[in-house]
Amino acid sequence: MPKFRIVTPAGASFSNSGGGYSFEMEALENLDAEIVECPTTEEAFIAAAKGADAIYAKGMKFTRRMIESLDKARVIALGTVGVDYVDVVAATAKGIPVTNCPDTFIEEVADHAMMLLLATHRRAIEQDRMVREGRWSEGRPQLLQVPRLMGQTLGFIAFGRVARAVAERAKPFGLRLMAYDPFLDELKIAATGVEPVSLTDLLKQSDFISMHLPATPEAVGFLKEKHFRQMKPTAIFINTGRGGTVNEPALIKALQEKCIAGAGLDVLAVEPPKPDNPLLKMPHIILAPHNASASARFDPARKRRVGQELALVLSGRWPMSCVNPSVLPATDLKRWQPVSMDRGPNS
Repeated sequence: MPKFRIVTPAGASFSNSGGGYSFEMEALENLDAEIVECPTTEEAFIAAAKGADAIYAKGMKFTRRMIESLDKARVIALGTVGVDYVDVVAATAKGIPVTNCPDTFIEEVADHAMMLLLATHRRAIEQDRMVREGRWSEGRPQLLQVPRLMGQTLGFIAFGRVARAVAERAKPFGLRLMAYDPFLDELKIAATGVEPVSLTDLLKQSDFISMHLPATPEAVGFLKEKHFRQMKPTAIFINTGRGGTVNEPALIKALQEKCIAGAGLDVLAVEPPKPDNPLLKMPHIILAPHNASASARFDPARKRRVGQELALVLSGRWPMSCVNPSVLPATDLKRWQPVSMDRGPNS
């Protein structure tokens, strides 16, 4: 019998199906560990996870009851950036570290955000439809109403790693950059060539607003109708973070009433959207199926990261990316050894 037993719900996670666990096992092969699948129901998981040394969370919601039933697990590892499908509060109370992959897909998401900004600004989808529908002569008149990109202002709501990568991409286009992030020192924002501002100033001055808030309980519905009403009527809203951070009815109303001009959205409140969602029929909206992080390296990279985090914890070391580091004082400090590599910020 293997020394370490890692339990995970059966089947693939939200991305590609199949494939097994060869990428995860690369880091685990010398630890005498095995990954065991269980049915994707709460009761079946609770039964299967008894005595498990670690949990590989994917494919289902991990409730407080499921986490409280864990009697031996040292870690709950996720192969995603978002951790909203795991009750992190319950895991913290249980003294179990929860790991994610915060820095694995930064470049892809930043590329996607910049793509949405450029495509919405230059009306790329609408221009494409004009050509296909025999409305060739309408293209130039539309763009004659669009201002030059150089000199426009891009504002970031939250200035974590993805936002900083977008800022680097935006600088060569001559955009003025500003950011609102109450959890980040103003000098650190300014050091990147981005102006730290209040939320009100950002909303009033930005021509493009890029949303990067993480999916935390405090961030749910953060942007409300009053915020959209402070934006310029020519502003374009970009969201590659989480749909839940925006009050979607307020966004829809702002677009319908022309409080803002358009939006580029990789994420929505309900995914996939219901057929009657008004966003689906609005002309100056570009939608993507929550795939900003996707590329050919997506599955291998995140699965290898899960394996690395599991291996670190099972060998008595602290993980690289722990979303609830406050569990450390509640655990046996003698169990943990420092990781030699730089863990970096978890934003």
